[in-house]
Amino acid sequence: MKRWFIVWGCLWSAGLQAAPDVLRIQHLQRCGDVLSTERQQWCLRVTGLGEQPPTFKVGGVTVPAKALERQGDTFTLTLGDQPGPSAPLWLEVNGQASNPVWLTRQRSHVVAAGPDEVAKNMDGLTTYLNLVSVLVEEKYDGLHEARRIAEKYGAQVVGAIAPLNVYQLRLPVHDLVQRDAMILRMGTEVSVDAVIVEESAPERGEEGDDRAEPAITQADEWAANRFMDALYYYQRRIPASRIPVQPVRVGVIERGVDFDAAGFTRYRGACEHGQTCVYARDGSESASHGTHVAGIFAAQDEGFLAGLGKASPGFDVIVDRNSDAGITANIAASVNLVQDGVRVLNWSWGIHRLGARNIKGDEVDSLVRSGLAMSGYEELLEEFFLWLRAKHPDVIVVNSAGNGASWSGTDEYRLPSSFVTEQLLVVGGHQRSEHAVPVSDPRHVRKRHSSNIDSRVDVSAAACLRPSGEAKPHCGTSYATPLVAATVAAMLSINPALTPTQVRMLLRRSALTLGEQQDFEAMDAEDLTAPILPSERGGRLDDPDLGRSARLDMQRALDLAVQSRDRVR
Repeated sequence: MKRWFIVWGCLWSAGLQAAPDVLRIQHLQRCGDVLSTERQQWCLRVTGLGEQPPTFKVGGVTVPAKALERQGDTFTLTLGDQPGPSAPLWLEVNGQASNPVWLTRQRSHVVAAGPDEVAKNMDGLTTYLNLVSVLVEEKYDGLHEARRIAEKYGAQVVGAIAPLNVYQLRLPVHDLVQRDAMILRMGTEVSVDAVIVEESAPERGEEGDDRAEPAITQADEWAANRFMDALYYYQRRIPASRIPVQPVRVGVIERGVDFDAAGFTRYRGACEHGQTCVYARDGSESASHGTHVAGIFAAQDEGFLAGLGKASPGFDVIVDRNSDAGITANIAASVNLVQDGVRVLNWSWGIHRLGARNIKGDEVDSLVRSGLAMSGYEELLEEFFLWLRAKHPDVIVVNSAGNGASWSGTDEYRLPSSFVTEQLLVVGGHQRSEHAVPVSDPRHVRKRHSSNIDSRVDVSAAACLRPSGEAKPHCGTSYATPLVAATVAAMLSINPALTPTQVRMLLRRSALTLGEQQDFEAMDAEDLTAPILPSERGGRLDDPDLGRSARLDMQRALDLAVQSRDRVR
């Protein structure tokens, strides 16, 4: 165990870089006419490239030179209308390969606003000035209606999430008064269910107050969820039982990953079958949110899925965010990933409504959005989960509860964690307590002071990371969420037939506990998670776990997934 967590210290070191390894894809995004059915155009920005032309590989197949246009370090890749699967894309030059990125052939793409296309609203929030999205009623042809509305109002259709009947319009407006007037008029169209206004704000990896964090030991934090026990169990139990594990594809909604961080330096070019693979745009900061989140899944010698070793069937970890167009882009990327076969989506993000109060009665000041934006997001998210239920009922979304010290399950306060659907798991955060007690003791951990709470939270997990060389730990439910999502991916590799309902049931049946034992309280109770019920403890009314909050037990969850194989058949 000591050796494993010594490697953790090396993983996050910003100073460790492989000098000759400089070829990176930093940007990949649809460009040109994103609605075109005849061809797809992609714009790439590459660093570390000299004058020699690189070789582009898509799924291992060389892209013909005629499909590429180059201007310095920027390339335009044009793909014809021939049907082809989504696949990883990377560059090769002089024997060196770049980081692989995921090139989706799906058609959900939205456009981010430029610096001259945003404005401050009356709440002081940055809002898109001339880009909005319309959610068209499902009984209408969405593209036809979007074009009709665009022509009527002098707008232009520039983006789409076609499976959800969502289309992005560029409006002919110059200020927020004109925009809001046009939004009101478009909202009265019979075919329009909602108009989605995008608001943007700095996205912080850690939310909550600025109190100083105590020193932490990573081994202790993850031991509270039996991280190493789970790795040992999978590595030994799976080969011994000859269970035919299946590969699983995971989607991580983040901007990118720093491939100079030690845990990602070997993710280059093609990825062999049966391994954990990472596909992501390259970021420049080893301490970035996306690097930390993806690292919990797949950092070599440290991430959970990468640590499963020879017993692993192989996991694709696809890090994508479509564009910088906020929540709308998150959903566009999620739709594409689901259509590309992702079974588990990691959403380490969420937003609070402006004016939301925390449990002390103070206003939440992290990741807030106006009521106008929240109402549109709520409609968009509802449409997404309705689509999932109808078309992809086996997909599980794992979402952070948030760190506003507020309630996670009230739609007036928090999205998307407030949605009640079997396909959404909500994760709270805990931290190692000062009590010297066994891991199984409820006092072994304590609730994170900033973690959102209430009965909508399904399970909690360790919320703190301590990158090497940094005195300050990084804490938040953003980092608890991938621990749960990685566990779910491993469970599905053992038993792909598990439904989201069954996954939630097994996670809660296997859970350790934390906190004081409480009565079964109302939804606004201050428990971290939904209290454990007798049905989650074999119907025993005298079980000491009853009424306590649920804490992720990774090893026991895998064990129940193994046991479920015979029961689910």
